[in-house]
Amino acid sequence: MLYYLFEYLEKQFQFPGASLFGFLTFRAAIAMILSLLISVVYGKRIIQFLQKQQVGETIRDLGLEGQAQKAGTPTMGGIIIILATLIPVFLLAKLENVYIILLIVTTLWMGVIGFIDDYIKKFKNDKDGLKGRFKVLGQIGLGIIVGVTLFFHNDVTIKEELPLEQQQELLAENPNISPFDLFQLEEKSTKTTIPFVKNNEFDYSDLVTWISPDLEKYAWLVFIIVVIFIITAVSNGANLTDGIDGLAAGTSAIIVLTLGIFAWVSGNIIFSDYLNIMYIPRVEEITIYIAAFVGALIGFLWYNTYPAQVFMGDTGSLTIGGIIAVIAIAVRKEWLIPLLCGIFLAENLSVVMQVSWFKYTRKKHGEGRRIFKMSPLHHHYQKSGYHESKIVTRFWIVGILLAILTIVTLKIR
Repeated sequence: MLYYLFEYLEKQFQFPGASLFGFLTFRAAIAMILSLLISVVYGKRIIQFLQKQQVGETIRDLGLEGQAQKAGTPTMGGIIIILATLIPVFLLAKLENVYIILLIVTTLWMGVIGFIDDYIKKFKNDKDGLKGRFKVLGQIGLGIIVGVTLFFHNDVTIKEELPLEQQQELLAENPNISPFDLFQLEEKSTKTTIPFVKNNEFDYSDLVTWISPDLEKYAWLVFIIVVIFIITAVSNGANLTDGIDGLAAGTSAIIVLTLGIFAWVSGNIIFSDYLNIMYIPRVEEITIYIAAFVGALIGFLWYNTYPAQVFMGDTGSLTIGGIIAVIAIAVRKEWLIPLLCGIFLAENLSVVMQVSWFKYTRKKHGEGRRIFKMSPLHHHYQKSGYHESKIVTRFWIVGILLAILTIVTLKIR
């Protein structure tokens, strides 16, 4: 809203300073500062409200050190993250941008699912919360919305470089030619980026056209299935990671900041040309959303670091995972998720491995055996005697390393 106000003031009155809101970096910086202030200043009031409503965490006895002290800590703190993200976005982003609309829908959609889950746990005294099948149905519903929009919406396009020979001819004729003239026209495409290969692009339509070129019209089905899988996997991974103070919020901030770099360079024709990566028109506006989201996560850490004054609950963790998945798909870097979201992947795999091995050994030997002392993975280290602050810090370090490796994949081919 402020963006449109200052745009009007600049066009009509040449209002001093109004032109600053036309710069993406300025709006992103303001969005991050504003979201950080909202989450820190108003987060305390939300925590106090949750305490008055007696929305305290019920702790199951898992035999973990310091576990009993967490009983009664307010949960549903994901509300802080959601509000601190959306308010700056509504003020500073271009709200007609299709990517911004999708992220707003994702935040509200997953936030509602997580809120219902937390509400059932706290006010219906059902420790299992929302049934798993309903969570999955909600994730599938969001996947369908995101997949259909990204596939069919006219503003979701890419621009590819002209063939090298044609570029050389144009540069020979005019050495000062604009980078825009070295690209083809915008086009609809199901292409995405894959790491570690020379021609680092993959077209989802190839998954069906190898059978018959006539099947290309069904590529949208394949794309939507992939989107559903990614959203479900990442949101569940974030949910499992939310187990000790500061782990999910800090890890997610690192991941989202990295995706912000991808969004910025992918939406800038000069940088995308220099880095030889896919140019995606209008995707740079996601940077505003990402800046607000990172600020909200960091502000939430003010109260969520050990010892936590509030937990995000499923209201926060499911929302975080959904947002990360949609951003990765929008900037066409979803194949980098296993590397960038390696912490989420490890947490997911630890649970799958633990449950599968336990069932297999119980069937074969009559007694279930475990790979880890406890899953998800962070609980294994707690059982091994590590303090949760040390576990969180080391997971953050691993997350930073994975983020750097993810960025480096842009040039490793």
